Amino acid sequence: MEKNDPTKNNGSRPKGGLITMPFIFSNEICEKLAVVGFNTNMISYLTTQLHMPLTKAANTLTNFGGTASLTPLLGAFISDACVGRFWTITVASIIYQIGMTSLTLSAILPQLRPPPCTGEQVCQQATAGQLGILYGSLLLGALGSGGIRPCVVAFGADQFDETDPKQTTKTWKYFNWYYFVMGASMLLAVTVLVYIQDNVGWGWGLGIPTIAMFLSIITFVGGYPLYRHMDPAGSPFTRLIQVCVSALKKRKLAMVSDPNLLYRNEEIDASISLGGKLVHTQQMTFFDKAAIVTEEDIVKPGETPNLWRLNTVHRVEELKSVIRMGPIWASGILLITAYAQQNTFSLEQAKTMDRHLTKSFEIPAGSMTVFTMVSMLSTIALYDLVLVRIFRRYTGLDRGITFLHRMGIGFVISVLASLVAGFMEVKRKEAALAHGLQDKANAIIPISVFWLVPQYSLHGIAEAFMSIGHLEFFYDQAPESMRSSATALFWTSISLGNYVSTLLVSVIHKFSAGADGSNWLPDNNLNKGKLEYFYWLLTVLQVVNLVYYICCAKLYTYKPIQIHSKDNESEDGVELGTKV
Repeated sequence: MEKNDPTKNNGSRPKGGLITMPFIFSNEICEKLAVVGFNTNMISYLTTQLHMPLTKAANTLTNFGGTASLTPLLGAFISDACVGRFWTITVASIIYQIGMTSLTLSAILPQLRPPPCTGEQVCQQATAGQLGILYGSLLLGALGSGGIRPCVVAFGADQFDETDPKQTTKTWKYFNWYYFVMGASMLLAVTVLVYIQDNVGWGWGLGIPTIAMFLSIITFVGGYPLYRHMDPAGSPFTRLIQVCVSALKKRKLAMVSDPNLLYRNEEIDASISLGGKLVHTQQMTFFDKAAIVTEEDIVKPGETPNLWRLNTVHRVEELKSVIRMGPIWASGILLITAYAQQNTFSLEQAKTMDRHLTKSFEIPAGSMTVFTMVSMLSTIALYDLVLVRIFRRYTGLDRGITFLHRMGIGFVISVLASLVAGFMEVKRKEAALAHGLQDKANAIIPISVFWLVPQYSLHGIAEAFMSIGHLEFFYDQAPESMRSSATALFWTSISLGNYVSTLLVSVIHKFSAGADGSNWLPDNNLNKGKLEYFYWLLTVLQVVNLVYYICCAKLYTYKPIQIHSKDNESEDGVELGTKV
């Protein structure tokens, strides 16, 4: 349900539209500056400032990324069920601000981190108290991200009225704009902020995005009168559980012969079907039993039935839509597992290579993801300005190709990225061997870091196709009242991808260890490892995942929806009071 009339602003101008984008994007830009500015170079912070072993630092990084991508489920639930997207974003931003301030202080105050290493002295690792402050700050950041990430995407898309023919193409374009702006802020983070962290200090490197986050909160709240606001429609998870419970209670009932006999009630569904009601499908018919009307379900006219016993077709189809999205959602996990290595092992590769652009200027290792960002931004611009028009001629679709095809292209390119990364590692180690540096962990190998550009760039191109397609898929195919929750599924796939990376690294590190101290993923010297085997294992896993995705995409049934219309009332269904 929308607050009053969400399309009007005190009678002066329509609410929403392009004018709201600077206010919304400012919040997303600062959140990404904070996350990426620290996350990209975090492994350097953990190893050089807190003196963690490499594998422990890599797992800490992926665990943090996983947690930060899991909390959007909580943020989405609060948004859809309780307070709406605007207030969820606002409160989450304040929590994020507190976490960033604490993190900045931990980088500034010497007592909050171990002393620097001196000479041949064994480096002192961070104490439990110092790690506690770090993890507490990261947890607040993760909670803040959980409220911002799913809601900013959906809140921005809400500003375009899908029932207005003039705005029908703007929603899918918005996802390109959103990812482009997000990518641009990430590009700024991996260049300017990483340079400041490496050459000026972590205090300034974290302080700048902390200040930017504070300003973004003020800007976002300042746009309040311009936004289209959607009231929360109640807990979507409760509705899904109610359908499951209702179907279980009626599991022994015979299915009705005519789907039109199933219960429908537009009055109780009004707040969750603003864009149209979901129509009955023949899949997963077990859940249809939740909409069978029995004697126990009959109540007086105007009263609401017990939703733990009887649900409408629309609510049943909400559950079916979520279940149908599951296999496609799961397919995105391994792509994130592969992508996550850019901030761990790919960064460690870069640290051992010649990074000089000129004799006096050296690229920070953490800034190598600039090539990922540039290729992603270039691909998004090329897709939006050129490829869509070409594809449209053959498909007739305004968006060029379906989001499922777009995701498939991303999967294929991601496979190539991991394959190339393995060959680049072979070349790097050959150069180390040729110069007698294979036993020197911190030696700079005389091979240009630009050999790593192909793997970084391919990951960026893959993300431009797969991740945007994934976001479009969740927003388009989710029931309207569950769009924040559905968008959170995008972030949970990122979360699980990071956790899978942690598990994979831990398992390989444990079982590839040899009696002579050899290891595929050594803690101190990549030159003695077999990192290429790890990359090629990821390649094989992604090929299997690609086959799985193709099968899921071919079997996928798109969400069936009937737009509200006075002339379109053919599926009225059974009214309460009629028993079967």
